[in-house]
Amino acid sequence: MTVETEKITFATQEELSVVDVTENLADILADSSVSSGIVTVFVPGSTGGLTTIEHEPGLVQDLSEWFEQHVPNDHRYHHEERWHDGNGHSHVRASLVGPSVVIPFRDRHLMTGTWQQIVFVDFDVRARERELIVQIVGD
Repeated sequence: MTVETEKITFATQEELSVVDVTENLADILADSSVSSGIVTVFVPGSTGGLTTIEHEPGLVQDLSEWFEQHVPNDHRYHHEERWHDGNGHSHVRASLVGPSVVIPFRDRHLMTGTWQQIVFVDFDVRARERELIVQIVGD
């Protein structure tokens, strides 16, 4: 069994930026010495999340509206009472999505569905430089 670790870096522009990282992962797998196995993508940070969606504008808007309805910006968050950074909702939203995804691959190709993309969602209240850790495990 082989383990390889890579990184993906990019900038986000605003709260609820949804960044499709599928092609980044495909490129990393294409260059990997591992033919088949699993790839884990992890965000080191507590205001970003990773998931899979059909990455199209309507669904991105649906996600944004869902989060605003269920975890609104203007709610009173205890995190903000302690840190006064205005991003209590960002932490709650990120915890609901989660910090990682695991995707199987074979012959250096992701085994995702036709309309399934791997996306990073930035919940923080400001533009950020982001980094994702990619760990490939397999043979």
